Amino acid sequence: MTSIEPSLLETAVDLVREAGELTLTWFRSASLEIERKHDGTPVTQADKAAERFLRERIQAQFPDDAIIGEEEADVEGSSGRTWIIDPIDGTKAFTHGVPLYTNLLAIDDGEGPAVGVINMPALGETVWAGRGLGCFANGEVTRVSSRGEVAGSYLSSCGFDYWTDAMLRAAHETGAALRTWGDGYGYALVATGRVDAMCDPQVALWDVAPMPVILREAGGRFTDLEGAETAAGGTGLATNGLLHDEWLVRFAGLPRH
Repeated sequence: MTSIEPSLLETAVDLVREAGELTLTWFRSASLEIERKHDGTPVTQADKAAERFLRERIQAQFPDDAIIGEEEADVEGSSGRTWIIDPIDGTKAFTHGVPLYTNLLAIDDGEGPAVGVINMPALGETVWAGRGLGCFANGEVTRVSSRGEVAGSYLSSCGFDYWTDAMLRAAHETGAALRTWGDGYGYALVATGRVDAMCDPQVALWDVAPMPVILREAGGRFTDLEGAETAAGGTGLATNGLLHDEWLVRFAGLPRH
C-alpha cells in the first residue's frame, strides 16, 4: 500500500484539534444541555457543534470527498476518499466532567484506512497516524507495548456493563487486569504502550474508524472479534499484536449481546 501525503495527515490533526478546542467551551459548563437520541444515548450542543465545524471545513477544502458522521446524514463524494467523524467519543464522560473523552477523525481511501486521529482536548494529548508515515503522540513517535503474555497484562474497554457474563468470565480467567479507560482514550493507551489491549463487544464505525491505521502504524493490530481487519464489524479488538490471537481465541464463539 502507498503512503499518504503528509499534508493530508497534518490537515486532519489540525482540524480535530480545532474541533476539540470548540468542545472545551462546554466542558464542565453549567450551560451544557443534554438531549437523548432515539437509542437513549446522550448528545449535547458540543457534539453537534464539533461535527458541524468539521463537516464545514472538510467540505470547503475537499468538496469531492464523502463524509460519514455520528450526528448528521452521510454526504456522498466522487473522489474515492471518505472522512469519518465522531465529534465526541465518550459523551457520557463529557457530560460528567470526566476529561477522558475524545474527538475522533479517520480517512479511508481506495486502499483502505489512511489517516486516524484521537484527540483528547481536556488532557492536551493527541495520537495520530498516517499510512506509511508512522504513529505519533503529541509529535513524538510512539509504539505499542512489548508484553507477550496475557496473564498480568492490561485489558481496557469502554465499559463492562454491556459485556456478557461469558465474555467477562473468559477475560477474568486469563489473569489479565481489567480496566475501563474507555472509548477512544483506551485505544490511545494501547497505541502508546500504556495498555496492552482494548476490547469492545459493541461499537459503531465512527467509534473505531481511526484505530486500524493507528494500531498498525504503532506496531500493533486492530480487528473485529472475528479477526477481520475492519472498523465496520460492529466489534473491536486492539492489541500490541503479540496478544491478539490469544484474545481472539478466548472470545471466539461467545455470546456478545
